[in-house]
Amino acid sequence: MRALLDELISLISEGPVALARIIDATGAGPRELGAAMVVSADGRVVGSLSGGCVESAVVESARGVLAGGPPVLDRFGYADGAGFAIGLTCGGEMEVGVERVDARRLPLLLALCAEVAAGRPVALVSTFDARNEWTLLRCDVDAPWHGVDRDARALLAAGRSGLVGAQECAAERDPRPRAFVQVFARPARMILAGANDFVRALSRVGRQLGYRVTVVDARETFTTPARFPAAHEVVVDWPHRYLAAEAAAGRIDERTVVLVLTHDIKFDIPFIVTALRLPSLGFLGALGSRRTHIERMAHLREAGLSEAELRRLHSPVGIDLNARTPDETAISIAAQLLSEREQATGRPLSKTEGPIHH
Repeated sequence: MRALLDELISLISEGPVALARIIDATGAGPRELGAAMVVSADGRVVGSLSGGCVESAVVESARGVLAGGPPVLDRFGYADGAGFAIGLTCGGEMEVGVERVDARRLPLLLALCAEVAAGRPVALVSTFDARNEWTLLRCDVDAPWHGVDRDARALLAAGRSGLVGAQECAAERDPRPRAFVQVFARPARMILAGANDFVRALSRVGRQLGYRVTVVDARETFTTPARFPAAHEVVVDWPHRYLAAEAAAGRIDERTVVLVLTHDIKFDIPFIVTALRLPSLGFLGALGSRRTHIERMAHLREAGLSEAELRRLHSPVGIDLNARTPDETAISIAAQLLSEREQATGRPLSKTEGPIHH
């Protein structure tokens, strides 16, 4: 939708339009969440959702919405190559939300454009109930909205779009409207130093949590996309040199997670020193035994790091699950990441009191 914002604003200045967006998708698909298509009252179509597979059906839904109908949710699944059924020949599934947009939305859309142009993370939250409400969600503004605010903020923090709501909150007994949270921000990054089974497991979990995952290691033989299929990027370089270059390019921020899983001081120490001296970083963790941790801290002190700087390092990383396998260890580390990000206790819910979500 980002690419269509200017055209959407221009079209609704002339009259109401129907906005169709992909709000859910599973499996293979031609477009990403939030991909948009606009249909005007005179039949003009701007943008696309699937490269031609489902557009005709969406246009029909758009006509109904423009005629005064409520928002429409269309779900499309697999259609065989015969071409007689409307669907996705790539084998995936997707849900499309179609809603009427008129001049009442113009102030909000202009505010959205301003936030995007300024490079500030922002989310457009749209309910798909009879009220069909819109709101802008910003990282630095705390304004609860119809019970979906908490979940929407989690998506905004992760930098990824998705559906929230459509459930009842056990604590408040308030029905939550089904809402699509379209995030206009770069996904939070996870940079994994190392090229081993622990990195492979954590790259899968990190991607599932919405991070943009980078695996970096100087050993070309082990550092290949085939070994780390879940990673968005696999980089052959010295980890500390790569991290310094990314920071210099402005691609490291307060949401970035950096994890050291190499078990080799010639990689670990320069990388951790570089990370701890960055002006902005979300989380830094290092894998290892108690003995490895003690030796690592001694090397870091020898490298000139202060005690204040060392307190930013989470080592050994992970929460106490008695994790042994790479997959178990990845879950342990992911649990600590979530706990730190949400300022949660990490204790069993059965041992805590009050609302589950806080």
